Amino acid sequence: MVFSVPITVRGYELDINGHLNQAVYLQYAEHARWELLQAAGLPGDKMVAAGIGPVVLEQTIKYQRELHLGDEVTVSCEFEFTGGKIFRMRQQIVKLDGTVSAEIVAVSGLLDLTARKLIADPGAALRAAADSPDVLGL
Repeated sequence: MVFSVPITVRGYELDINGHLNQAVYLQYAEHARWELLQAAGLPGDKMVAAGIGPVVLEQTIKYQRELHLGDEVTVSCEFEFTGGKIFRMRQQIVKLDGTVSAEIVAVSGLLDLTARKLIADPGAALRAAADSPDVLGL
């Protein structure tokens, strides 16, 4: 299942060249991931109470088209569970006309907040804690 959130590029996010600062693309991706968890019934306080927390282990971004002030985009999120302790989150930042501005892949895990180690089956842990695991593709 692909989840997405809308975002409009704001003036304070621009760099000296007049386009979206490179670091802000990652902020958009992070915002969309937290919105996805919220939509699945996993707000941060609920995850902390369950003793779990998502962690990003590696993140890559491929910039494809620049964004400017006022551009409206959607930021998508799609989990890819491959077994083991890690999973991937594939994301795209897409303009309303369908132009892909950036692609982000985050290699992530789910941290046991007491043991401070990655949980062996993050998909199962998220499924058990979520009110709507289908939003997560589980």
